[in-house]
Amino acid sequence: MRRLISRFISADDGATAIEYALIAAGIALVIVTAVNSIGDKLNTSYTAVNNALQ
Repeated sequence: MRRLISRFISADDGATAIEYALIAAGIALVIVTAVNSIGDKLNTSYTAVNNALQ
């Protein structure tokens, strides 16, 4: 029983998976923010071109 508890405490597989999940969530947040910002700038540019053509 002591070996089982010792092995359970020393296992770090779950911690590694959680760390990877946090890194992936951070990267996804950066991507969403960047795409949203670029989308706003493109919308402004296309609106200016549309107004100039009218």
